[in-house]
Amino acid sequence: MHRLWSHTLQRLSPYTPGEQAQNSDVIKLNTNEHALPPSSGAVSAGQQLDVERLRRYPDPTSRLLTKAIAKANNVSSDQVLVTNGSDEVLAFAWTAFLSDTDKVPAVPAMTYTFYPVWAKLLGQGLHQVTMNSDLSIDVEALKAWDGPVVFPNPNAPTGLSLPLETIEGLVAHNPNRLVLIDEAYFGFGAVSAAPLISQYDNLLITRSFSKSHALAGLRVGYALAHASLLEGLRRVKDSFNSYPVDAYAQCVATAAVSDSAWFAKASATVEENRAALAAGLTQLGFSVLPSQANFVLASHPEHTGIVLTEYLKTQNILVRSWSSDDLLPWVRITVGTKDQQACLLSALADYLND
Repeated sequence: MHRLWSHTLQRLSPYTPGEQAQNSDVIKLNTNEHALPPSSGAVSAGQQLDVERLRRYPDPTSRLLTKAIAKANNVSSDQVLVTNGSDEVLAFAWTAFLSDTDKVPAVPAMTYTFYPVWAKLLGQGLHQVTMNSDLSIDVEALKAWDGPVVFPNPNAPTGLSLPLETIEGLVAHNPNRLVLIDEAYFGFGAVSAAPLISQYDNLLITRSFSKSHALAGLRVGYALAHASLLEGLRRVKDSFNSYPVDAYAQCVATAAVSDSAWFAKASATVEENRAALAAGLTQLGFSVLPSQANFVLASHPEHTGIVLTEYLKTQNILVRSWSSDDLLPWVRITVGTKDQQACLLSALADYLND
């Protein structure tokens, strides 16, 4: 710790990203990348990018990408804000709407572990809401909270999602507080709240291209909200970095979001593989939550998630587990290809039958 560190920096506990594979023979099922390659049209668009666009600054408004996202989601362009990954949208939102002492947000107790980091760095803390016994989000407890509400749908790391009527009831319950829905795992079966943004100006949705469009290496995200609410995020963006999304990323992401045929087929493949993975784990004695994300959360009655994670690592298979009491029994496994999942299930069967 350096003597020049601020008090805020000293009390930070930074987010820890998932382990990255160092060898090509590793089966990587720990950080929820898409099982399939991205759209060939998106790859081609990147390869054909005019080098002149690399010499010049990128469009600060990501105009073409914004227009393509708006079209894909049946909203207007002024209801879209493009950023450098959805984490950037979330950081902007904390700065714009969640930084005051009377704006402490409620979040589920079991959720994305970056939220507490932003709460310490950019806000005034969090109010954690205990999960229901089935690990679903306690919506009534969120309704009872006077301040803003932040949660993913589907939730991470459970993969459980809320129906649209439940979400709308939460948004409409108190129109004078922000409801931020993190839809990082959009596109794998859960309903989106995007149809509600024109009706409710207190609703903010964040999304990423990392999962839904197989572009985790590109770092592009976006927000969907009422135009007047998004203006607050734009003020933060332009006070921090007017050029957050580079020209290459804008080009590739525009082609990706415009390829609706790829999106439909890829999403269906993930849902099919997820069902097969859950069925295989259940046959091995695991309890598997009914996920609507591109991962499953599973527990075995005789082994903790950490024990299983360490064993699978010896088999060149990466999955994710945690040491916290509430997550200790669980292991999170990304939906992979059929071959990857077959290797995983075979390795687990060998371990459990040993």
